Amino acid sequence: MSTKGFWKSGHPPTLLMALLYFDMSFMVWMINAAMAPFISQEFHLSPAQKGLMLSIPVFAGAFLRIPLGLVAEIVGRKTAALIGLGITVLAMFYGFYFVHTYTEVLIMGGILGIAGASFAVALPLGAGWFPPQHQGLAMGIAGAGNSGTIFAGLFAPPLAKAYGWNAVYGYFAIPIVIVMALMWFFAKEPPDKMERKSIGSYLKVLVDKDIWVFNLLYWVTFGGYVGFSSFIPTLMADSYGISKVTAGQFMILVGFTASAVRVLGGWFSDRYGGIRSLTGVYVIILIGAAGAFFLPPLPLFVFFLVLMAAAIGVGNGSVFQLLPLRFPHAKAITSGVVGEFGALGGAFIPIAMGLSMETKGDYSLGFLVYGLSSIVALGILLFVQRRWTTSWVGKGGKALVTEGEEA
Repeated sequence: MSTKGFWKSGHPPTLLMALLYFDMSFMVWMINAAMAPFISQEFHLSPAQKGLMLSIPVFAGAFLRIPLGLVAEIVGRKTAALIGLGITVLAMFYGFYFVHTYTEVLIMGGILGIAGASFAVALPLGAGWFPPQHQGLAMGIAGAGNSGTIFAGLFAPPLAKAYGWNAVYGYFAIPIVIVMALMWFFAKEPPDKMERKSIGSYLKVLVDKDIWVFNLLYWVTFGGYVGFSSFIPTLMADSYGISKVTAGQFMILVGFTASAVRVLGGWFSDRYGGIRSLTGVYVIILIGAAGAFFLPPLPLFVFFLVLMAAAIGVGNGSVFQLLPLRFPHAKAITSGVVGEFGALGGAFIPIAMGLSMETKGDYSLGFLVYGLSSIVALGILLFVQRRWTTSWVGKGGKALVTEGEEA
């Protein structure tokens, strides 16, 4: 399974556009999280109010993924991507001109959901050009766009300090417009589209028991990524006394680690199987969450955070190596459904953290709940693996391909 063979098997410009679309959209989706210390200070927010502010963009992004996935199935993935980017530009101008109160910040968080919903389109847009044996790597490359967290953490806090947090919305509109233009010129609709179906036919996946297994698996991995990326600036400022700018830039640590290894997770799963990969992922997440639960000295806490982020990134890539193998003719809608539940897991973490602070005086219970969720996911995976490997996927979770497709 050579990298050379991978690039020749698909359409690299579309894969790159999918990566940029997801990357810039994810950056926008996390903008309030990166600026949370500034917004919290201006409005004197309680821990519960902070948790609500950070969870609304995640909830909105989750709930909009299925509708955007349906749009992609009906009008095409490239068109759906352009629609999403256009709405995101309008959202940035709304934030720049009209958001001045806490209530308006919450409304803005809901509007940011369209950027978070990009997941349902970006991954099947880029990976739709590639054959089954390369789906993990293609999905991993497109999915590495969640590195947008890095740009949110890198640029939003210093811009907010220099120009005020409202101005950041305006600045972030610029790269979205650029990516929209590039998408228009260079992306091509994937050729894997089958016959057009009714909306009801696409929604049938909601009653398939396997889609709910994927939902729960991704709840832990992508939910952990979104949840900790969005909450880590607040946690660092509150628990370790880090400055607002530095706390916001701790998002880079989580974002870079998880995004970089997401590609590795996809490649590893193509080669050795997504089930094998996920088995190790949930064990490592449990170890990281258990260590972070004690809120140890900062260097040790960062170690456990990076350990979790690495496992989360590999897990994200592994889930999306398996998903298109199970649902090859409904990639956009299934990506939307699974992505929605993953994002909902991310919305749950800030709420759990806020409640932990209000009831216990620190954020430790949030890590406890997350660690327990990884145990549940591991148990579910072990329960279904025999049925999966005797029906639609090979040993360990590798793609079933014919001899002529091995290149």
